[in-house]
Amino acid sequence: MIQEINARELNAEEFITGKIEAIRSEVGEGLAINALSGGVDSSAVTMLGHRALGKRLRTVFIENGLMRAGEAERVVALFRKLGVTVEVVEARDEFFTALRGITDPEEKREAITQTFYKEVFGRLVRESGAKHLLQGTILTDVDETVAGIKRQHNVFEQLGIDPQEAFGYRILEPLINLRKDGVRKVGQALGLPAELFERIPFPGPALAARVIGEATAERIEMVRRATAVVERLLAGTGAFQYLAILHEDHVTGMRDGKRQFGGQIEVRCWDSVDARTATPTHLPFELLEQLGREIPAEVPGIVSVTYNITCKPPSTIEAV
Repeated sequence: MIQEINARELNAEEFITGKIEAIRSEVGEGLAINALSGGVDSSAVTMLGHRALGKRLRTVFIENGLMRAGEAERVVALFRKLGVTVEVVEARDEFFTALRGITDPEEKREAITQTFYKEVFGRLVRESGAKHLLQGTILTDVDETVAGIKRQHNVFEQLGIDPQEAFGYRILEPLINLRKDGVRKVGQALGLPAELFERIPFPGPALAARVIGEATAERIEMVRRATAVVERLLAGTGAFQYLAILHEDHVTGMRDGKRQFGGQIEVRCWDSVDARTATPTHLPFELLEQLGREIPAEVPGIVSVTYNITCKPPSTIEAV
């Protein structure tokens, strides 16, 4: 059983010192590799690894075609300022090939997991000679996977999967005792800018988790554009998380003053502390109306916008 370190009791500086020593001990004189997505978890792990290993840590951003608009450029620039070199690895074709024809949410997650760890990272590990992958698994990831709420792409040992046997390298998880609020505290102590350690959560399977049905390049682009509108309009709400989901069904709506049969975007906005439970944010109706106007205007093919008022748990839709 993993021992939780509560954010209120967390001494961030002591935690950082201990994890740096542990990473050095595990890796020894060898090399390690880590994937940086730009979220708070992977950002905190990157800085821990950078402090522990310096140039013996190879940090990569996997361009899988499933991220927010301009994410690779943004992440590379931010970490350049922090003294960390980030290598962008092109892998869009591999991920969209793996997702082709898959509509079940858990099968999509598994396809992304296998492509990420076995294909893309397996190749990078073989090329670099690294024996360890450093990643930002947190306690909530483990809880949700073990409880069967959803399979997090970065949880293995708790499911009886040996990463060394399955993929050919060991996985180090220095944040696994923490939840999101604790990771934010560590990120701040590591010197991350607020735009990183305060960033809203983003799923490991990225925008593929926010497309109901098949995650084609075209459908990912639709939810990517909707995500940009949602994040721009809801950034000032103070909510824990806000997101756009592309539905599979089509509905009748209005576009350019005319009736049109097209796609539907669901907007979610939640208040939470640690992502285990959440309640819908009470948004002003004027803001909801603005979302309803701007998303169809910015996303071709979208004619309808809805707002989800379901608490978490329960969650009955794949894209969380």
